Amino acid sequence: MIGKQRSDYITPMGYEALAKEAGTLWERRREVVKHLSAAAAEGDRSENAEYIYRKKQLRELDRRIRYLQKRLPELEVVRRGKQTLQKVYFGADITLENEDGGAARYRIVGSDEFDPAQAWISVDSPVARSLLGKSLDDEVTVATPAGDRTYWVTDIQYASED
Repeated sequence: MIGKQRSDYITPMGYEALAKEAGTLWERRREVVKHLSAAAAEGDRSENAEYIYRKKQLRELDRRIRYLQKRLPELEVVRRGKQTLQKVYFGADITLENEDGGAARYRIVGSDEFDPAQAWISVDSPVARSLLGKSLDDEVTVATPAGDRTYWVTDIQYASED
């Protein structure tokens, strides 16, 4: 995110997933190095497809491992405190209704765990920023490239932290 500061917040579940990914990447790296060594032993590396593929794979793994090693210590795990569960805070699952009566559900998560396929939005996104602190039935206006959009908060829930 060039030019934008992203938050260092993450849910407990998100932190656990990233830490597990880091461990898995180290295991995969050991396997790739073993295959790379075998491919290197075959001779001419310039035309050795297996060697070229494994080198590329190793670079990608190392890049992600370096990122996680740097990022994990920076992250702040946000646990639900004693705040009222009737307001939108980090980690909330929110249902919004638009002017046409259509509904959409979102979960506010950290920038390292957002997932559009699951409707998890980053706490740094314009939608999430406009929702933070809102209560049930509040009207929310979000500036979008297509113009301002108005929504109403129709449900607020929080996932269990077990």
